[in-house]
Amino acid sequence: MTHHVTVGVDGSPESRAAARWGAQEAALQNVPLRLVHAVDWPMAPAIPRMGREKVDRWADEALTEAAQELRGRHPHREITTRCLSGRPAAALAAEALDAGLLVLGSRGIGGLVGFLIGSVGLSTVIATETPVVLVRADGPERPVRDADGGIVVGVDIHEAAYHVLSFAFEEASRRGCPLRAVHGWKLPAAYEYVPFFDPDNEREIGASVTRMLDDMLLPWRHEFPSVNVTTRAFVGSAGRELVQAAAGADLVVVGRRARRSPLGGHLGSVAHAVLHHCPEPVAVIAHD
Repeated sequence: MTHHVTVGVDGSPESRAAARWGAQEAALQNVPLRLVHAVDWPMAPAIPRMGREKVDRWADEALTEAAQELRGRHPHREITTRCLSGRPAAALAAEALDAGLLVLGSRGIGGLVGFLIGSVGLSTVIATETPVVLVRADGPERPVRDADGGIVVGVDIHEAAYHVLSFAFEEASRRGCPLRAVHGWKLPAAYEYVPFFDPDNEREIGASVTRMLDDMLLPWRHEFPSVNVTTRAFVGSAGRELVQAAAGADLVVVGRRARRSPLGGHLGSVAHAVLHHCPEPVAVIAHD
């Protein structure tokens, strides 16, 4: 794996926001930045009724404009461009194979409807095991070193969380910001049939879940002693509660299972909810 950050660029406000975020992240990691654009010829709905020559020229201009803007902001950063040919999701996933991080723009449609991630972004997230960050054009634009918002990571205490926690702790350590680890849980289904439920039982289960969360984080606390970590275990929908807990964060980190099946990849309900309703940048980390 090459140590660089790759950003998908298509000239849209969302991709420009992603490029700015990716450039800040590359500067934070002190690695090169690569801007890529995928042209699916002859299927290019964003630029209809254009010949191949005009399509290629438009792609080059989109990459050049993005690179010029970022070189002005980061004059000492190595920034390269590359035009890809093929279906965007497949081309971006292939390009991500030798990158440490892939950054894409996501289109927000506002109000209570939430996040419209788009078919290309969703397909790319599912198709690659490289960490992917999705950035909204109308989301908060803060320097990546802003320690006020911090990082929020959703943790499933019943899943393998090595890659998710590794990414979250490394990002928090680089930024010098706090990390909030949250976990949502539900009462066992059998409790729905208990006629007289003792609230003490819920408190005991909650305390046990909190201990399990703390135990899971213990090795990471030792490895990253400078990171200020807080935990929260709550009863309720993990996706909905994580979106609320992430309000104002600089980055939200969620995991997804890297499943392989005849039906294709799998995103997961929590990652799906966060991607569709969270205005903050969201990192999706594949795990076993």
